[in-house]
Amino acid sequence: MLTRRSWLTGAGALAAASLTPNWAYGARALTQRSPDALTGTTFNLDIARTPFRVEGRRDSAVTVNGTVPAPLLRWREGDEVTLNVTNYLDVDSSIHWHGILLPFQMDGVPGVSFPGIRPGETFTYRFRLRQSGTYWYHSHSGLQEQEGLYGPIIVDPAHHDPVGYDREHVLVLSDWTFMSPEALFNQLKTNPESLNYNHRTLGDLLRDMSEDGVRAVLSDRTMWGQMRMKPTDISDVGGETYTYLVNGQGPDSNWTGLFEPGERVRLRIINASAMTIFNVRIPGLPMSVVQADGQNVRPVETDELQIGVAETYDVVVTPREDRAFTLMAESIERLGYARATLAPREGMSAEVPALRPTPLLTMRDMGMDHGAMGHGSMDHGSMDHGQMDHSGHSEHASMAMADSAPVTHNHAQGPGVANLNRAPISRLDEPGIGLEDVDHRVLTYSQLRSLDRNPDIRAPEREMQIHLTSNMERYMWSFDGVRFTEIDAPIIFHEGERLRVTLVNDTMMPHPIHLHGMFFELVNGGGDHKPRKHTVIVKPGERLAFDVTADEPGDWAFHCHLLYHMHAGMMQVVSVRPGPMDHAAHQDHHQPEPAPMNHSSHSGHGGGHHGHHAPAPDPEPTPSHHNHHRSHNGGGAQ
Repeated sequence: MLTRRSWLTGAGALAAASLTPNWAYGARALTQRSPDALTGTTFNLDIARTPFRVEGRRDSAVTVNGTVPAPLLRWREGDEVTLNVTNYLDVDSSIHWHGILLPFQMDGVPGVSFPGIRPGETFTYRFRLRQSGTYWYHSHSGLQEQEGLYGPIIVDPAHHDPVGYDREHVLVLSDWTFMSPEALFNQLKTNPESLNYNHRTLGDLLRDMSEDGVRAVLSDRTMWGQMRMKPTDISDVGGETYTYLVNGQGPDSNWTGLFEPGERVRLRIINASAMTIFNVRIPGLPMSVVQADGQNVRPVETDELQIGVAETYDVVVTPREDRAFTLMAESIERLGYARATLAPREGMSAEVPALRPTPLLTMRDMGMDHGAMGHGSMDHGSMDHGQMDHSGHSEHASMAMADSAPVTHNHAQGPGVANLNRAPISRLDEPGIGLEDVDHRVLTYSQLRSLDRNPDIRAPEREMQIHLTSNMERYMWSFDGVRFTEIDAPIIFHEGERLRVTLVNDTMMPHPIHLHGMFFELVNGGGDHKPRKHTVIVKPGERLAFDVTADEPGDWAFHCHLLYHMHAGMMQVVSVRPGPMDHAAHQDHHQPEPAPMNHSSHSGHGGGHHGHHAPAPDPEPTPSHHNHHRSHNGGGAQ
C-alpha cells in the first residue's frame, strides 16, 4: 500500500522514479575525491515503499529516503553515530549494519537481537565505530533486501589510510526481479528447478558422447541422477529472472565513473544481491585488491575476482589510456550481467564482452576427483543417496592449510539431508566455479594476507564442525540437517575463547556464509596474517576453517547470505556467553544444553529467540579440546 508519505519520499510519481541517489550518479561527483554521501554523526533514515523503474519497466521498491540503493553513509572511525530509522511500511522492517562491530542489541536482526521496527515506529541505533573500511547495510526482515533495501557504508580511518588513491567510486551490485519475492520463493519451494534455465539438451548428450565416449558419459549421467542434481545446478535463480544492477541501474543504462588518465582509482565493490555470485573483471585493466570485507590486505594484482553475496572488495586501478573500460560483473551461471563503464568523459563506452559459456559442475563439486575415479569400475548401484561415500577423491594439495580433524556427521539426518560429504577437500586456492581454466589471473582466497598482524594469534582452544546441508529437490536448506525454525538451542561460544570453526559443504552449491558481530581469520596458510573476513564462500564439496575470538557477548545471527536459502532455513544463532566454559559439558562432543529457543518473533525467517546476555568478566583460560556442533533431534526439516 502506497501511503502519502511513501510517495513524497519517492519523489512523487513514476515519471520521476529512477530513484538513483546522488552518490550513484558516477559523472556528477567525479571531479571530487569522494562521491556524495550522508556524513556526520546523526542520521534520519525513512523506510518506505516507492515507485521504481528498471530499464524502462515500472515497479515499486522498498527504499531508504526514497532511493535504490539506499543513501551512502560516510562515517569516521572513532565517532559515535546515531541513526533514527522510521518505518513507513505497513509491515515490520529492520536494518542490519553488515560487518560493523557493535553491541548485539544494535545489530538489527528481528527475533535475535531486537524485536524489529513496527509500522509507523522509529528505532534509534547508536554505536561507536571501532573500524574503518567498506561495508553495507540492508533489511533483515522478510525478503525486503530483494526489494531494494540495501545501501553502502564507508568508514574513513581515524588516521592514516594505507591505500593511496586519487579518486574513488562505489559500485553496489544487486539483482532485481519483477516477481514478488514471496512468489519467487514459493516457486522455488514448489519446483526448485523452474527458475534454472541451464538444462542440458540431447545435443549436449550426443556431443559429450562423441568427445568422451558413450560409457563414460552414461556413467556420469547416472551418477548425477542418483545425486538428484544436474551439473548445471549452479544457482537457483539466474539471468532469465533477474536484471542485474550497478548502483540501481541496469546494463543498458551504462553507469559511468570518470577518471583522469594516470589516476589511481579506488573501486569499492559491494555485492548487495539477494542470490547472485558475480565474476568481476575489467578487460584491459588489472586490478590491485587492497581490501576484503572492509579489512586491509596486502595488495594482490589480478584480472578477475569472484565476489559472493555480502562480500566486499576494494580494488585500485590505474587507467593510463584516454579511453573507456567496461567493468563486467557476470553472474556465476552466465545468463546475465551487470555492467559499468570507467571513462575519461561522459557518454563514452567500451565493448561489452559476450557472456561466456555456462560452466558445469564436476565430480570435484561432489567431493570427487573425476580423474582419480575409474568410472567403469564404480558401483553406482551401491551408492545410497542419503549417505554417499566420497572416498574416491584426490586429496587437495592445500588441505594442509585447514584443520586436520576428521570429518564427522554427528548431526540430524532425514529428508532435509540429501547427501553426506565424507571426504571434503580444501579449495581455497581455486578461483571459483567456472573460473578454473580462464587464460588470465583470478583471485583466490589462498592469496589473501592481512596487511596488519592478526590481533589474536593464540592457537584455537576448541574446534567444532558445522555442516551445510540440503535437499535441493524439496528446497530445504539447513545447518547440520536442521532448519532454523526447528533449532532448539544456539551455537555456544564462551567469551574470550579462541575457536576454530570448520565448515563442511555437503551440498552441490556454493554458499556465502556470514557471521554477525565478529570478524574471523580464514585459515589459508597466512600464519599471523590470515585474512579477516565476515563472509566466506564455501564451494561445493569443500571444507574450510576459520579461527574466531569470541570477544563480543550477545546473540549473533549466523547464516547463508543467499537470501532464499536463509529464508528456507540455513540460519542459526551464535550465542557468546559470559563466564568460563563448562568443561564437563563438552566432554561428549556436544554443546551444553541452554534453554530452548523461542522462534515466534523472528519475522521473515520463521523463528528466532530473545536470549539476551549481559557482558561479564573475562573467563579463565580453558584447555584445548574438540567438539562437534551440537547434534539436534527430530530429523530434517519437512
